[in-house]
Amino acid sequence: MSPAAPQAMGLLQDRPEVRFGIHLTLVRDCAQDRWEPLSPKTAVTSLLDDTGLLRAFTPTGRAELLARARLPEVEREFRAQINAVVDAGLVPTHLDFHCLADGGRADILDLTMTLAAEYGVATRIWLEPGRQKARQRGLPVVDHDFLDSFALDIADKAARYTQLLHDLPAGLTEWAVHPSTGGGQSKTIDSGWRVRRTDYEFLISRQARELLDQEGIVVIDYTTLRNAWVQAGPTPTEQ
Repeated sequence: MSPAAPQAMGLLQDRPEVRFGIHLTLVRDCAQDRWEPLSPKTAVTSLLDDTGLLRAFTPTGRAELLARARLPEVEREFRAQINAVVDAGLVPTHLDFHCLADGGRADILDLTMTLAAEYGVATRIWLEPGRQKARQRGLPVVDHDFLDSFALDIADKAARYTQLLHDLPAGLTEWAVHPSTGGGQSKTIDSGWRVRRTDYEFLISRQARELLDQEGIVVIDYTTLRNAWVQAGPTPTEQ
């Protein structure tokens, strides 16, 4: 788990109006990070590298994790991370994955959907195989491919966002944006701070608010999806 997680949970405790999901983590961002599992290391050895840390998110690290991770150990670590949040008195709306789209493996996604039903939350799913699986179970997911703001050019980003909002298709769409003020600390540790700063500038702009009104776009959080997932009941494997 990221060393910043306790601080993040403290901020959420101070701001109960903020809706959030649990970013389930099986990899660390880079080799310099020292992210450890919440579970005892001896109980989740298939998730760790030779130094006892979560594997770094590199092509090699990702491949090794997905090839070696044993599902019972994934479940143990996911439960530990979810329980850390719940035991802090926080109420998440959904589960999602750090750097592993839809968990990286079909069985990991299935496990996460089962845990979501148990804990009364939704799962954030955005790849088409996972979306089809969710819809077959009567669970709502996004209708269109999602947008990652790191895939957009920084130059003229406001104009690009404006066009995307004009062209937004009917249905449920998700944008993964990464707002930050891009302060001194951010510039020191994050090579993508300019992406975050330009996201922030557009999201708080009057232009963005006016565009949403003009286009009739309704912004929701995962509370709506969580409620629908809970109403749908357990997945077929849990009945």
